[in-house]
Amino acid sequence: MENLLFVNFVLPIGENLSKYTTVSTKIPQELKEKMRELKIKPSKLLRKAIEDEIRRREAEKLKEEIERLKPVLDKVGMEEVVKTVRKDRMHR
Repeated sequence: MENLLFVNFVLPIGENLSKYTTVSTKIPQELKEKMRELKIKPSKLLRKAIEDEIRRREAEKLKEEIERLKPVLDKVGMEEVVKTVRKDRMHR
């Protein structure tokens, strides 16, 4: 059985950075020692990895939604878009 070490870090959530939650994970002791040798701060690294993954998944979800709506959007002509934008500007 390999030795495992718990690593805890604080992750800001939402737009209010004063609210935090703790997220923890287990990593092998050897990995923890290498992080220490290389002066890698796990909280900073894991926070960035989570933020990047969230952005990637949100972009993927948006792309899927665009693909789903594409048949409807293709039916709307450019003239109709221009007409609607102009009408909206006149009512401001």
